[in-house]
Order: sequence, then C-alpha cells, then structure tokens
Amino acid sequence: MCGFSGYFGTVRDGRALLERMTAAIAHRGPDEQGFFTTKAAGLGHARLSIVGLGDGQQPMSDATGDLTIAFNGEIFNYVELREQLRAKGRHFRTTSDTEVILHLYDEMGEDCV
Repeated sequence: MCGFSGYFGTVRDGRALLERMTAAIAHRGPDEQGFFTTKAAGLGHARLSIVGLGDGQQPMSDATGDLTIAFNGEIFNYVELREQLRAKGRHFRTTSDTEVILHLYDEMGEDCV
C-alpha cells in the first residue's frame, strides 16, 4: 500500500518537510517518491507500483495543472474507462490508471466515484 504525506497552509521550506515526512513512510511505497507543492499545500507520495510501472509517477497532475492526485489502489476496469474517455476526445500521457481518475474527475466531478 502506498504512503501519503502532506500539509495545508504556509510552511517554510515545504518541500524539505515533505521529503522528511515521506522518507518516514518509504516502506509503504518503496518504488519511488514524488512531491507536489503550492503556496497553500504540499503532497508527498511513496509509491508501490502496480499499474503504469514506468510512467505512473505521483502525485500526478492533469495537462493543465488544475488537478493533482495521489492515489492508492487499482482500477480494475481502467482500460475500458480509458477507451471510453478516448472516444470522447480525451488524450492520455501515461498508461497509469491514476490518469484515468484525473480525466474522470475532470469530466464528472464527484460523480466519478
């Protein structure tokens, strides 16, 4: 199971804080670590790779940078969902099921759950 770390609010040297927090949970996701920061929040991810082994780095943002996700789990029908989204004109940059969630959320909001 992947591990998550994060904070909300203004934090001095937030990236370094996320790196320390995520290092403490590295055993949860030994495959890689990823980080996302803004002025108001930070998100760290310790990844256990299951799907999208080479290109599913997280946290993952959509092409516009408006949406960012850190996800733990596996979408068993993600191939079918990806094809449905492609038929609607969606473009994918990865083979990861996580990117499918980003597109679904962008299209459907909370109803994608």
